[in-house]
Amino acid sequence: MLSLVWLRRDLRLHDNAALYHAFKSGRPVVPVFIFDRVILDELEDRRDRRVEFLVQEINRLHDELAKMGSTLIVRYGKPVDVWKELIGQYNIGDVFANHDYEVYAKERDKAIGELLTEHSIGFHTSKDQTIFERDEVLTGKKTPYTVFTPYSRKWREKLNDFYLKPYPTGNYFSQFWKTNPEKIPTLKEMDFQPVGEPFPARTVPDTLLDTYRKTRDFPALPHSTSELSMHLRFGTVSVRELARQASEADEKTYLNELCWRDFYFQVLDHFPHVEKHSFRRTYDEIEWRNNEDEFEKWCEGQTGYPIVDAGMRQLNTIGWMHNRVRMITASFLCKHLLIDWRWGEAYFGKKLRDYDLSANNGGWQWAAGSGTDAAPYFRVFNPTLQARKFDPKAEYIHYWVPEVDSPDYPKPMVEHTMARQRAIDTYRKALAKVK
Repeated sequence: MLSLVWLRRDLRLHDNAALYHAFKSGRPVVPVFIFDRVILDELEDRRDRRVEFLVQEINRLHDELAKMGSTLIVRYGKPVDVWKELIGQYNIGDVFANHDYEVYAKERDKAIGELLTEHSIGFHTSKDQTIFERDEVLTGKKTPYTVFTPYSRKWREKLNDFYLKPYPTGNYFSQFWKTNPEKIPTLKEMDFQPVGEPFPARTVPDTLLDTYRKTRDFPALPHSTSELSMHLRFGTVSVRELARQASEADEKTYLNELCWRDFYFQVLDHFPHVEKHSFRRTYDEIEWRNNEDEFEKWCEGQTGYPIVDAGMRQLNTIGWMHNRVRMITASFLCKHLLIDWRWGEAYFGKKLRDYDLSANNGGWQWAAGSGTDAAPYFRVFNPTLQARKFDPKAEYIHYWVPEVDSPDYPKPMVEHTMARQRAIDTYRKALAKVK
């Protein structure tokens, strides 16, 4: 009888909560990964960096296990169908997995749990991709925080070595089930094509934590951020390890970014309506202009605002954008163009290699002013001033918008002062309706 570990957002063998608990069951252990067709069939771009990254990382895990005389069971299909096959194929005692907080993931896990229970198979889930989750950081009234600053204060007060301690999975690798390696589906077999670009390293650069606070807002500087968001998204690195490194280096700013990540997870978990609606429901009353031609110019990086266009072209070219520029481009879409934040969120969702629903949603709602810690609606980023402050030599802009100083570069599609006032008036009108 086997213990199966269902890997999803935790593609590593070291410091993995679900894998540790599977080892503690005392049975032979074998990991399972499912290329989920419920998700993959919805992807329009068949050259999706995330899928290519997944195939790369699954092959890496497969090779690690093969060296130990074991394997990774990999299937391509809908989870319920795959688990029905696995139940018929293997003598399974228990299935272990780590928590996921998205609406689809919770519904999927509920269905799989019920299926396994029908066959007298235990289904056990654990916290792994966060430092604190769900109800671990609550207000004095035992309710979830809806503002980041007090949440972060409580988060830091609670943080200690216990929560950063790694799971010692390496001590139990001899328990991996001894069997022949299985075949892994290829990109082509799943109807995807390779992009062929290298992915960022999965380690923090040696000097990053020494300079992070001073350099993280400047997009032209190489390695000014860790660029580990993709690895965190798919769990190829442990958040406990990163938090431990930041704590040991006394790098509070980087640790704060990991706190934001936990915060947005708990917001999505406690307030699932944010996936489709504004966190502050009154903001659903805003009368967006939603001009499709203007949205297309924003998507293509042809707005006439160099810092916005540089960010969008970086996103379209490499599937990633510097975090400061994410805020600038999002604010421009919502406030200058008065286009629904959900349009921008969905576009980022298609393009970002590190796309994570909770963080993407939280960031977009912050920019729109509709989320937790909502910035006052009259706070509108000035893209020109942002560029002067964070790209003073225009190095980032010239790299991504080489024609910026030529007649070929478009004039600004909207005038800042007018657009700012228009946004303020539109928001004020919408919010006045519900008072």
